[in-house]
Amino acid sequence: MPLPKAELHLHIEGTLEPELAFALAARNSVLLPYKDAEELRRAYLFEDLQSFLHLYYGLMAVLNTEDDFTDLADAYLARAAGQGVRHAEIFFDPQAHTARGVALGTVIEGLARALDRSEERHGVSTRLIMCFLRDQSAQSAMETLEAAKPYLGRIAAVGLDSAEVGNPPSKFREVYEAAAALGLRRVAHAGEEGPPAYIREALDILGVERIDHGLRCMEEPELVERLVRERIPLTLCPLSNVRLRAVDTLEEHPLRRMMDAGLLCTVNSDDPAYFGGYVGDTFHAVHEALGLDDERLRELARNSFLASFLEDDEERRARLIAEVEAYDFERPE
Repeated sequence: MPLPKAELHLHIEGTLEPELAFALAARNSVLLPYKDAEELRRAYLFEDLQSFLHLYYGLMAVLNTEDDFTDLADAYLARAAGQGVRHAEIFFDPQAHTARGVALGTVIEGLARALDRSEERHGVSTRLIMCFLRDQSAQSAMETLEAAKPYLGRIAAVGLDSAEVGNPPSKFREVYEAAAALGLRRVAHAGEEGPPAYIREALDILGVERIDHGLRCMEEPELVERLVRERIPLTLCPLSNVRLRAVDTLEEHPLRRMMDAGLLCTVNSDDPAYFGGYVGDTFHAVHEALGLDDERLRELARNSFLASFLEDDEERRARLIAEVEAYDFERPE
């Protein structure tokens, strides 16, 4: 079996493989502007985050029913389990669906159907994280949080994603305060394309417990020192960073330097259908490109469970970390 690991930075909409997109399009009578799955796959080449988002949101037109969201999540969980994922904290973007006329309950209940049976079916425990689109208004985010109140039993945390530049975390101060009052955990994308100042805002103004990406913290030694001192996890996505041109090549990715600095780094797949690999593929890629040895890979896997929201199941977390410590890279059984 592969090295056990948790995945903490995964957009469920970003797991929509071309073949499933065409199957759902046929089910829902949606016409896609591509001849077939192979032509669509060739479109998965991006100049930057915005060029990716244009295609990403366009393909969501095939997601319309509870069954669609269940099938999407089931497909991801099966793939993830095959790559060693034992726990997954899954982002979803409600505003991208409600704006198309898909009810919030349809999205959440469809995803929950797959997540509720995931541990039994795939051996993967799960948490669901509701993200706000940062290029939409703060009012829209607050309305989304209000609409989600009947489903809070299904939602572990809130997050912040989509186009970062020009949309600082401080824009969402009030909605994060409201989420905290409801007992929701808080994370946010920061420091992917946006400046290091966005990381500080996410910590100081939004009160987040994890930084999603955080790549650009390396530009400010004092910020690195703070992240190390406060043990703030970073959910890094190396393959995504290369595909979206945040770094030119995987060999130039700062992951090794970040680990050397003492940062609590995790490795994740982000939007794996679009970025060339799931989390097990990402572990293999950084091993090859950055020369990370077995103990460094073990550190990343251990960190993934330490950074997870498994406080309500410490027995499972301890058991999974023990599996990581006992894992034999020479005999992966």
